Amino acid sequence: MSKATIKQVAAEAEVSTATVSRVLNESGYVSPEVKERVFGAIAKLNYQPSAIARSLKQDKTFMIGVVVPDISNPYFMGISRGIEDVVGPEGFQLLFCSSDESPEKEARLLQLLYEKRVDAIVLATSGGNAARIGALAASGQPVVLVDRRLETDEDAPPLDLVAEDNAQSAYELTKALLDRGHIRIGVVNGLTRVSTGRERLEGVLRAMKERGLEDRLLVYSGDFSTDGGVRAVQRFLREKERPTAVVSLNNRMSHGVLLELVRCGLRIPGDMAVASYGEVEAGQLLKEPGLFYLDQAPYDMGLKAGEILLRRIRKEDGPAEPFNEIFHHEVKQIR
Repeated sequence: MSKATIKQVAAEAEVSTATVSRVLNESGYVSPEVKERVFGAIAKLNYQPSAIARSLKQDKTFMIGVVVPDISNPYFMGISRGIEDVVGPEGFQLLFCSSDESPEKEARLLQLLYEKRVDAIVLATSGGNAARIGALAASGQPVVLVDRRLETDEDAPPLDLVAEDNAQSAYELTKALLDRGHIRIGVVNGLTRVSTGRERLEGVLRAMKERGLEDRLLVYSGDFSTDGGVRAVQRFLREKERPTAVVSLNNRMSHGVLLELVRCGLRIPGDMAVASYGEVEAGQLLKEPGLFYLDQAPYDMGLKAGEILLRRIRKEDGPAEPFNEIFHHEVKQIR
């Protein structure tokens, strides 16, 4: 069965195609009687407006591309839910993409979204694409960075950013372990090519240096993955002088740390204390875990990113400088 066209709707309602378009787009005056005829014709013919034609006419696709390193990570899903709750009621849909921490895949996804004419892009970058992202922004494509900063050349346009105070938060997390007497600490860090990996490690090092303990720190790159957290614990346990505490700098790696400690039959925190950058749900299942964690607010970050997106898409007057929203978090403990 062939799809009905706008011309067929107009003929059925005995109006012009322009009148049908005004009714559908709610633009211009149309009498209630005519509207009733048009909607009646639409229902009778089961007419479905073309989204492509609508986007061309309005110069909008009502699609927002979201590129994150891992779409299965609850942290990034929390951000995305916040964005959706802001832009969804305004008629926008989110198109989710996972870069898998690959700069090459991220570059392909950015090009695809640009070709699909999305109205804006939300990006938690995997690094290595500063020039490409700068060119997108310079072309007029709204780009809002979340979680991770972009290292750009001086000539690149400034970009909106919603992120955390990574260095200070990691400092406070490490300090919580130091204040309880731990001096031999293993840190599971993420990728240092991205800002979160660099900044969080800087915070840990600052806390250790303040106590004169920087030479007592063991650093392992866990690649922001659960397997990375598992491998880190395996490495720490092979040390002649094991650390008495582990600070893990993202929730995925923290999950791996907890899994491997439990598999090895170690008590948390009796045998090994743990501090996690981000809450880990599995920590609730442990008996008296004493787990320290950073109480992040990904949903609130998403809400703020959504507000910025709408302002940019609508070309509302914004600040001369880009929006720069930095969230500060509190260290808590599961008892």
